[in-house]
Amino acid sequence: MVIHSTSIMSDIIPNNGFLGRTRSMLRRALKDVISVTNLGRAKTLRPDLPEDDLITLKELIDVSLSGRGGEALARGNAAELGRYYLDLNEIGQLKFFNLLSREYGVIKDQLKLAMDAVQISADNTVDYELAVNKLRECLLSPRTKLFRQFNSLDHGIKFLVDMRADLRQLINTNPELRSVDNELRSLLSGWFDAGFLELRNVTWSAPADLLEKLIDYEAVHEIESWTDLKNRLESDRRCYAFFHPNMPDEPLIFVEVALVDGIAGNVQELLDATAPTENPEKANAAIFYSISNAQEGLSGVSFGDFLIKQVLEKLSHELPNIKKFATLSPIPGLSEWLENLCNSGKSFLSSDELSQLNSLADTKNDSHVLISLLNQKNWYNNDAICKALEPIMLRLAADYLLNQRRENKGTALDSVAHFHLSNGAQIEKINWLADCSNRGIKQSAGMMVNYLYGVEQILENHESYITGNEIPASNAVKLLI
Repeated sequence: MVIHSTSIMSDIIPNNGFLGRTRSMLRRALKDVISVTNLGRAKTLRPDLPEDDLITLKELIDVSLSGRGGEALARGNAAELGRYYLDLNEIGQLKFFNLLSREYGVIKDQLKLAMDAVQISADNTVDYELAVNKLRECLLSPRTKLFRQFNSLDHGIKFLVDMRADLRQLINTNPELRSVDNELRSLLSGWFDAGFLELRNVTWSAPADLLEKLIDYEAVHEIESWTDLKNRLESDRRCYAFFHPNMPDEPLIFVEVALVDGIAGNVQELLDATAPTENPEKANAAIFYSISNAQEGLSGVSFGDFLIKQVLEKLSHELPNIKKFATLSPIPGLSEWLENLCNSGKSFLSSDELSQLNSLADTKNDSHVLISLLNQKNWYNNDAICKALEPIMLRLAADYLLNQRRENKGTALDSVAHFHLSNGAQIEKINWLADCSNRGIKQSAGMMVNYLYGVEQILENHESYITGNEIPASNAVKLLI
């Protein structure tokens, strides 16, 4: 299981056809607002937003922020601006966000005056409170006020989520836009507080449009067909998703769960569509094998931990026979760490291990013999190579998960491990050749981890991990090192 976010793995971008339909829906919604307010486009802006069009856009932003004409006109102006934005290409979007960054941030002169007023009035309770309120207002940038106007529109919150998805594609090469992203993320974090979200069990009887979104948004174990999806929604499976009341047809994040006998250690077996459907009443374990963030624009807005805990509670009541809650998770950073370890020149193999691996590898370079074997095509089908690699790779994986920490933070280097450990899980078992898909072999030599959520140990594990005392793990995992 993995959470997709900037801090864990690369984010998901829906395919163009799916995104195109979403934007068509937003255009229709904005057009309805414009028609109600009797506004029409004075001109059509070009997608790359040349200078004269940028001036037109700025004039409309200024009118929207001026407050002239009342609430109805402000909504119409925001809708008009939104329709202009939806027509922009990447060049035009970059110019739009640069405009917001340069011209519509916090007004520094007003902020300085407000800060001085707070200091001057410190000895007068009434004046001090008034000055603090004024300071609070000055900290609210004009672009934040503009974002709030968008949110007042029908489907406005979806518009902002998609706008931030566009923005995030530009940030790596345009770091000056981070201030805009930070403000938008802050707004979305408040609007998508877990208390506002609804947990739903998505079944095969759900609308086809929603089922199609599950296929599009799934990013851990690709859903290959409608048959594959149907198998994942059988009676011995569950799919839970969070929804927002203003985005009722859009899953924000969803988790896929298998109800099985014992803790599963192989994802191909878990997803085998030809396997018989089991009686969920007889299952004693719930395996969380995939979590996917469905909205790129909500990256950094955390609700994955709330999802897991709500699903734990729901399944505990629905199926009291289930006593174990665990994940079957990838180790996305393992291969990169192994390659860096080999390139470092450090000795991490015994002489016997080196001798055995060298007899199987194409290279006699001791520092790279491990990588050489892992780079051989279909090495995992070679019994001799697998027998030699298994104890070494299990030991190295345990070392990576238990001992390798982020600089200056002391938390687990692996992002998926960090997510589950910070939520109160423990590392229960490392599984050899648990995912032989191309992705599984590439990112972790096919190994996966079971993170165990022991209901009574969650708080204790969480405290142990965040205080830096230890990384909670079973004795079996500790003994691997």
